[in-house]
Amino acid sequence: MKKIPVITLLTDFGLQDEYVGVMKGVILSINPRVHLIDITHNINRHDVRQAALTVNASFRYFPKGSIHVVVVDPGVGGKRKVICLEQEGHFFVAPDNGVLTMVIQHGKAKKICAITNRKYFLKPVSDTFHGRDIFAPAAAYLSKGVDMLCLGQPVALEDVTKLDVPAPFVSAKDELVGTIISIDHFGNLITNINQATLESFKGQETSKKIVIKLGSSKIQGVSKSYDSVKIGSPVAIFGSRNLLEISLNQGNASNCFKARIGQTIKVKLPSSSTRPKPVAAC
Repeated sequence: MKKIPVITLLTDFGLQDEYVGVMKGVILSINPRVHLIDITHNINRHDVRQAALTVNASFRYFPKGSIHVVVVDPGVGGKRKVICLEQEGHFFVAPDNGVLTMVIQHGKAKKICAITNRKYFLKPVSDTFHGRDIFAPAAAYLSKGVDMLCLGQPVALEDVTKLDVPAPFVSAKDELVGTIISIDHFGNLITNINQATLESFKGQETSKKIVIKLGSSKIQGVSKSYDSVKIGSPVAIFGSRNLLEISLNQGNASNCFKARIGQTIKVKLPSSSTRPKPVAAC
């Protein structure tokens, strides 16, 4: 039995307007035999960085051959390209604005093209809704077996727009310095420190003894679950993305710490002369 292709949608459209439904209608008009999956339509408006993190965190959980449509496109109608990328057996249709940065950084692109062949556009093309008129039809035709290079001309990897993504580093004070890169629906503060980076930094030291500093607040150790601490108390864990998170057990760490994306956190090895005072529950 032939597999039914999967097309995922990730946008900043929200659900108030018709935009998401119209894109689905265009896809189904071209190929009625597809599974349409909504990853999310609640990306913050115009937040390319949040979209880049989200698509990279989600696409590997779909079957090979899936087509991932990403429409967070503040430059719609301008000079930016619409591109198609093949990587790890997945296809991505997205604006060339850096939204595929993390996907590209964590894998090896096989093919990239600019989607320019108007044969595969919905006409007339609106200057404000390429999601409907270019992205959706391109994904639908890919799902029907059209070769991606039929959609347009090849693009070199070095010519694809990429975001400047901060990497954790060890400071002169021998602290591992990371950055809050995302704040999720629950107010968890997601950093760019993965488990391998922390393990390399701490060496033989146990996770329970390291100190995590956020502003003037300090958290003792990394725990395995939220309920390792009392309700309302802060906790550091590795979340489902394998990234270090600062959370609040059944609370909102973002509000508690008045944190923001781009803020630094520091991880320090224990000192015989200092031990952090517990952070008061929020």
